[in-house]
Amino acid sequence: MDYQSRIVCDPAILVGKPTIRGTRISVELILNMLSQGISYAEFLEEYPDLSREDILAAIAYARDAVTMEEIKHFDMIPERL
Repeated sequence: MDYQSRIVCDPAILVGKPTIRGTRISVELILNMLSQGISYAEFLEEYPDLSREDILAAIAYARDAVTMEEIKHFDMIPERL
């Protein structure tokens, strides 16, 4: 997914957070709603100015952002005392 034509970071919009071009809808909002279990159909009903491709672009942007960052590793299972 080529998200670069859909995702913009403009300091004048949401303090430069990545948003869908032409909207004030942030990648963060999209990811938060998807992580809460909202379906694509429900999301698009709530935000009719968006398209399925916009949602996919937000996911691809987040994937690349995580891929580029140094990930802090930690034990998933706490040691037992």
